[in-house]
Amino acid sequence: MEEQTKKPAKTWQIVSGVLAIAIVVMTCLYFFAPLSKQAAEPQTTAAQSADKETDADALSLWTQSAPLKKELVEYMKAITTEGSKDFIPVENRIAVFDMDGTLCCETDPGYFDHKLLYHRVMEDPGYKDKASEAEKETAAIIKTYFESGEYPEGLDIKHGTAVATAFKGMTIGEFDKYVKDYRNQPMEGYNNMTNGEAFYRPMLQVIDFLQANDFKVYIVSGTDRLITRGLAEGTVNIPLSQMIGSDESLVASNQGKEDSLDYTYSKEDEVITGGEFLIKNLKMNKVAVIQQEIGVQPVLSFGNSSGDAAMANFVLDENPYKSAAFMLCCDDTERENGNPEKAEKMRKTCEENGYTAISMKNDWTTIYGENVTKK
Repeated sequence: MEEQTKKPAKTWQIVSGVLAIAIVVMTCLYFFAPLSKQAAEPQTTAAQSADKETDADALSLWTQSAPLKKELVEYMKAITTEGSKDFIPVENRIAVFDMDGTLCCETDPGYFDHKLLYHRVMEDPGYKDKASEAEKETAAIIKTYFESGEYPEGLDIKHGTAVATAFKGMTIGEFDKYVKDYRNQPMEGYNNMTNGEAFYRPMLQVIDFLQANDFKVYIVSGTDRLITRGLAEGTVNIPLSQMIGSDESLVASNQGKEDSLDYTYSKEDEVITGGEFLIKNLKMNKVAVIQQEIGVQPVLSFGNSSGDAAMANFVLDENPYKSAAFMLCCDDTERENGNPEKAEKMRKTCEENGYTAISMKNDWTTIYGENVTKK
């Protein structure tokens, strides 16, 4: 009887031990499983929040109501998500930007390259007495444009021709230095800003945002290519090879009048400006140069005038990838020399053609920075 009593007792001890262990395990699961879940969930949420904050910070100089800000953030999520129907391979992420009036000021009192030529012909003590009659005539037309704000018909070709002749014979380095010296001159209508600092900060943010998402960005400008590079270098964060503009001839320093097909560049030569205007990079010429130099249909276009419409249409036309075109409307008359009538005309153009309008007045928290003011 004694042995029979001990066996059940021993069995009960074993069962009790197993139950005790089970209770401990269940207790641990009860308390720690939710903690593990809680620990995992905030990590995912934090990552998602970080993405949202990154997008917001990347375009922090744009108001929350700005159409571009909303569209570009949504666009980027769609085209960078692998497996998405809108995914764009990195090699096809190409964006093209006009420069004057899109990236930088063109209203103080006019285009940078026009101000540069006027300075060369009418103010530069080392050249003004050597300027040709044709160059002086062009400078006089430029002055009327500055005063009226209306761009005269035919000035684009006259200006391109005068730029080529007025800077003829300069080495690339000399021309670049001349442009950079002038870009360091103060803006006429603003305090605390030089010509070279007159870039729109919200638009530079867009370039940074695109590059952060593996976009290759090009400037495709109507300004002379060498002047474009001299003005934008160091401010727009893209290499010189991605800055395209109007073209003038380039020759070898010892070439003389010999045709370039007959002349071989020698070790004693330098590349100099040849004095011949070749092409104005506006309208269809922008489309042609994109095909010739980039070779890939861009998916994003940014401009501000009718000279950029062809580029915008090319980007939107039968593009195999999700594409968009944006046009800047110069409607801010307090922080910039805005033109409401011109801005409204561009807005209507955007509605008719499927472009997204950008309002300087309503979409930007700043233009040049808080320390810059209009005189």
